[in-house]
Amino acid sequence: MLCALLVAWAVGLSPVAASASSAPVSPADRNAFALSSAAFADGGLIPKVHECTSGGGHDPGKRNESPPLAWSGAPAAAKSYAIVMRDLDNANLIHWVVYDIPVGTTSLPQNVDHAYRPSVPAGARQVYYRGSASLYGYQGPCSPSTVNTYEFVVHALNRTSLTELNSGSSTQTAARTIAAASIGSARISGES
Repeated sequence: MLCALLVAWAVGLSPVAASASSAPVSPADRNAFALSSAAFADGGLIPKVHECTSGGGHDPGKRNESPPLAWSGAPAAAKSYAIVMRDLDNANLIHWVVYDIPVGTTSLPQNVDHAYRPSVPAGARQVYYRGSASLYGYQGPCSPSTVNTYEFVVHALNRTSLTELNSGSSTQTAARTIAAASIGSARISGES
């Protein structure tokens, strides 16, 4: 360290900058599990195309399309993935659960089918949403009079399939099952 400080002084760097630049990067920092969306930045505004269509009004910009999501740096022991979306300002109301996402998948496209078994990603299943709409899969933000925060969490799971879940499972049951099998998670939030 003394040698690094002398070199820093000799080339005009501050000691803090010198010690920060010479610190090794740990594998955990290099491979941190991360979730992102091309539709919005973490903490940013979720575009209207992803908002629900069941909240009243006839705004053609609202299309209830799931946002594109991508993840990287998942734990090496992951055998599948699941995503859970919640409205953090409405008692953690669950808006979307998709699970049994194959381990080789690292992203979801925009507008995943509203089906128990969507076409993409192959093999995945979605929970039936029972709320302001009744459908399988994604139910977008539906808070017309307030701005709410919505959180998307991707879970790396220790199992390839959550066989105890089926087309009749509730969002709460699915979320508990996913949490029990999770070996790591990453999140992104947005406002709408």
